[in-house]
Amino acid sequence: MDKLVIRGGNPLLGTIRVSGAKNAALPCMAAALLTEEPVILENIPQVRDIQTTRNLLAAMGAEVELGYGRAQHRTTIQCKNLAAPEASYELVKTMRASTLVLGPLVARCGSARVSLPGGCAIGARPIDLHIKGLERLGAKITQDHGYVEASSPRLKGAEIVFDKITVTGTEDLLMAATLADGETVMQNCAREPEVADLADLLNKMGAKIEGAGTPTIRVQGVAKLHGARHRIIPDRIEAGTFIIAGALTGGDLNIANCEPSHLGALLRKLEETGVKTVTSGDSIRVMGDAPFRAADMVTEEYPGFPTDMQAQYMALATQAEGTSVVTENIFENRFMHAQELVRMGANIKIEGRRAIVRGKTPLSAAAVLASDLRASASLVLAALVADGETIIDRVYHLDRGYENIEEKLRGVGAQIRRIGEMIPPRNRRVTDRSAHGQTV
Repeated sequence: MDKLVIRGGNPLLGTIRVSGAKNAALPCMAAALLTEEPVILENIPQVRDIQTTRNLLAAMGAEVELGYGRAQHRTTIQCKNLAAPEASYELVKTMRASTLVLGPLVARCGSARVSLPGGCAIGARPIDLHIKGLERLGAKITQDHGYVEASSPRLKGAEIVFDKITVTGTEDLLMAATLADGETVMQNCAREPEVADLADLLNKMGAKIEGAGTPTIRVQGVAKLHGARHRIIPDRIEAGTFIIAGALTGGDLNIANCEPSHLGALLRKLEETGVKTVTSGDSIRVMGDAPFRAADMVTEEYPGFPTDMQAQYMALATQAEGTSVVTENIFENRFMHAQELVRMGANIKIEGRRAIVRGKTPLSAAAVLASDLRASASLVLAALVADGETIIDRVYHLDRGYENIEEKLRGVGAQIRRIGEMIPPRNRRVTDRSAHGQTV
């Protein structure tokens, strides 16, 4: 199992280029299930969840072509013959986004069998909102032995009102509605940029969608969709992580190939703490040359402060002057990184959905354990300013959502390297390359 070894103390200087958004790429890959023609996706990040989805689509019978060289971030998916419309547990146990194939499979094939999702242990992401919506569209749903089975000869348009805002639920039902008979009106929809990006692709494929990115989305179903070419939006969470890295380390860092308009809540909160940023086109420069102060933060659905940046903000709060109260409103179990930060010297007290962070506390190196994707990122950030050499275990969580993070950070001055698990030799013959050449 790989680990990251990070020696803190270096300011980050230079430019980091942001990859495509994993959380936009995953639903766009699932959308390829809606047509038998090729769907070409560009700016695809090379992360573990993407590879899992490629394997999943291939297991269903899709042809998945990977780009190489300069085209390594391009994927062509053609789902001409879907012989097995099923997402097995073995394929999706590490990834919560597996439910995204449920809607398009029912819409295209008339049936689907999908394992309940796995992934990070950050709290419940119930599939009941997906199920209720598909039932409104006319699908028959059963659940048995950890699988959801859905069937419908042809989905029919309906009015769907989400009981609570759900990103994957909005995306799943949006895809299903594109091939439903008649009009579907979806209320209380997620407004995230990733939802709008999916709708952009679907409209290129021939769908008729209005209102994506607002609480109300209207879909006029069509009989068939066709292939398309689409470029995935930049990853706003990766961009935000690097912005905080620049601020924390007292660096001067340019975050390139990002979309500043997707980062409004984070940039406003950082301004409140005294972090200086300058936006120019598709880049954000962060200058950490001044001390920053505490500021309370509450996670909310977009366009509020993203839950996926809560852990990283907590790492920043440990180095701010004063007390910050971090309130997590989206997931009920997303403070597992706090205890690991405490091991490094942070002063954090958890009270239900609130974390009280008292700064500024010096951080020191420790052996820490990553519990989920964004928790991993917060530990990397803390290690960059800690005294000594921190070892972060279970970084496979990090690999789910960050492309080549150690190379990117090393390129701007971080002392970071990856090591594999050391397995002691057993019953192994070794050739001694001494002058005598004996085998021992």
